[in-house]
Amino acid sequence: MSGLVVTAGGMVTAVGLDFASSCAALRARLDGFAETRFLGPGGEWLLGAAVPLPKAWIGEKRLVHLLAGAFADLRAAEPGALDDAALILCLPEETRPGRPLRDGQSLLARVAEHLSLPRASSTRLIAHGRPSGIVALERARRLLAEGRARQVVIAGIDSYLTGRAIRHYLDAERLLCAPNPEGFIPGEAAAAVLCRADGPGLRIGGLGLARDRASFRNGLDEDGLDLPLRGDGMTAAYKAAFAEAGIGHHDIGVKIGDQTGETYFFKQTSLAMLRTQRVRSDVQPIWPIAASLGNVGAAAVPVMLGWALEAARKGYAPEGRMLVEASGDDGACGAAVAA
Repeated sequence: MSGLVVTAGGMVTAVGLDFASSCAALRARLDGFAETRFLGPGGEWLLGAAVPLPKAWIGEKRLVHLLAGAFADLRAAEPGALDDAALILCLPEETRPGRPLRDGQSLLARVAEHLSLPRASSTRLIAHGRPSGIVALERARRLLAEGRARQVVIAGIDSYLTGRAIRHYLDAERLLCAPNPEGFIPGEAAAAVLCRADGPGLRIGGLGLARDRASFRNGLDEDGLDLPLRGDGMTAAYKAAFAEAGIGHHDIGVKIGDQTGETYFFKQTSLAMLRTQRVRSDVQPIWPIAASLGNVGAAAVPVMLGWALEAARKGYAPEGRMLVEASGDDGACGAAVAA
């Protein structure tokens, strides 16, 4: 695949209030975990990965400041990044309990007013949670190829640190706490990356999107039994991305993933690797952003793309291509090959 290059990024995360510090902390495997104001089982404070903002803003106002910070950071790196750019905003799933915002367009309007931003040439919202950014890459490629945009900004904003979300995932036994060592740590983040058709930067070589029927929420087969986890969705996403990039799994040097800490998602990645690796290669390390940031939902792919860009620029990524992968609770799976 040609015609899609990530050239700059901006971030606001639990380990840094800008792109450079966030990427440096991710590289050093630092984390932003601290006790929250939420109580878990037994009366213990739950761990979370909150962004250390200067004021304790809550609700949509907090998201405005997070996203505005990511946009301001991107504009500092590329002064013309937000001029005449099409914007694709990645958001949490509309049906997700504790979704931290009501309307993406009103959020963008408040951010634009906050930063005195020019009006985007076009705006698209993608509300698929963690895999949203892979879908956004496909749409950005189409916009650039058809000449409908000179440059595209892909942004993501999300937070699991809301009262309703915490209650829901505690009841579902999905949060990391003493009774559940395999849960996820709720986090929040905002990130934005600038994409162009050509130029220096992180070149996206292939994309793959698929859906696994045996999702985290797992459905039933025709006999009424739970579907077995075989990694079908992520395997299909890997194969599509590799085929488009003209490479094999053995050409990958490192994987940057959104695995949240729950066993299902690590098994999914392992199964996809076993089913697509056909040539012996060195061990491919996995860089899971949740190890530093917790579960950051729809911000995951823009964060991973930014980190991949910085790792390529600084030369600390292992030799070979990079594979960025993300998946959702509903079985949506996405993969992108980058170099």
